[in-house]
Amino acid sequence: MSHLEAVLFDMDGLLVDTEDAWGTAEAKVVAELGGPPWTDEEVARWVGGPISRVGEYMVARSGSTQRPEVVADRLVEVMADLLAHGADHRPGAEALLADLRRHGVPTALVSSSPRVLVAAVLASVGGAAFDVTIAGDEVERTKPYPDPYLQACRLLDAEPARSVVLEDSPVGIAAAEAAGCLVVAVPFVVPIEEAPRRHVVPSLEHLDAERLAALVAADIGAAP
Repeated sequence: MSHLEAVLFDMDGLLVDTEDAWGTAEAKVVAELGGPPWTDEEVARWVGGPISRVGEYMVARSGSTQRPEVVADRLVEVMADLLAHGADHRPGAEALLADLRRHGVPTALVSSSPRVLVAAVLASVGGAAFDVTIAGDEVERTKPYPDPYLQACRLLDAEPARSVVLEDSPVGIAAAEAAGCLVVAVPFVVPIEEAPRRHVVPSLEHLDAERLAALVAADIGAAP
């Protein structure tokens, strides 16, 4: 494991299956604003947020006079109510976290969602597996900026180039790549293509600590 210094997990759609809940919450808020029905295409478009941008889009789309920040707060409120009923791990997430813990690999949960939603998810699935958790309202700039992943690396004393980010959305992948991390994408709602320093797997079930360490070792070896 010497080459692998940290593994950084996205939350929504990667660690837990919350994308259906997000779609439900978005549709409810748009209906409250008097806008036309929320579409599957819009659900996919806004995977990974950020929530502030979603609020701005909903206001423009519906023609509402409501302030975007109020709409974003309402979206978080509806989502928190939905998460109060619990959230389920995505396939392979729990086993991968346990394997990383057995091998002593530091882990972080890095989400664009505000702390209230991160706390709700961790209360449901358990947060003891993570050494660090970072919420979207705890950084000056959230994804797609690199700030959240860079902060996680600093807190874990890990080099970004020797850290793996697990993501399911283009927004999160952009943040991870800008931070200089190796990316393993697990597509869920939105298709994701292979790219330099980006591997794509169908499920977290295809990953373990040994494979992630091998990917980092190969990446370092291929670097000039």
